[in-house]
Amino acid sequence: MVRDPLVEEIRRVRDAHAKRFGYDLDAIFADLKAQEQASGRQFVTLRPRKARDGTSAEHIKHG
Repeated sequence: MVRDPLVEEIRRVRDAHAKRFGYDLDAIFADLKAQEQASGRQFVTLRPRKARDGTSAEHIKHG
């Protein structure tokens, strides 16, 4: 497999960020949401779409 330096850098940055929070997904998510708020940018959340088989992911809880 060809090694992509950009992908490797993204993985290093992502791992370093996760390590700061002890790989705790709730803490990582909270930090990312705080960064969104601090950025001052407007973010949108799109409605879940039905999958081709007619199911949806509406039952999944989002923070």
